[in-house]
Amino acid sequence: MTSMVAEGKRHDLVEACRRGERDAFRALFEAYKDKVYSIALRFSGDESLAMDIAQETFLKLFSSIGEFRGEAAFSTWVYRLVVNCCMDHKRRSWRLIPIADDLLAVLRAPGDSLDRMLHSEMREHVRGAVEKLAPELRMVVVLRYTEGLSYEALEKRLTRHAGGSRD
Repeated sequence: MTSMVAEGKRHDLVEACRRGERDAFRALFEAYKDKVYSIALRFSGDESLAMDIAQETFLKLFSSIGEFRGEAAFSTWVYRLVVNCCMDHKRRSWRLIPIADDLLAVLRAPGDSLDRMLHSEMREHVRGAVEKLAPELRMVVVLRYTEGLSYEALEKRLTRHAGGSRD
């Protein structure tokens, strides 16, 4: 019942955004900013890059809100936008030299205790392994382990949008 009420409010906000009401845009931003940033951060592993991806996501959201058809939940549409922005960024970044990340990691090496250093190194190994996954698989890991989506929800969302559909 609560999710139906929330979706009803989201529907009203979407309609208000379509009419150009600033408060509605602000309310949608407030409702989704943390989730969008969290997904972008987990995907990119970099705070400033995650902010850029989140900003790009909201620009796309607000400029294309008229395209939201309501065939799926609004939250699904927002997830798809942030996933697309992450994938777009990854495609653009493939042109950059990978060694720059290694150099930055060396320059940022912590001078803390051995435990912290080992924990940091393990986290980097895990992050590196996830970064080597194909973008589609990486997004599954991000959505599953940082957003807590069930495998069924992931399968439903990703298969619904397979084939380049962006809604």
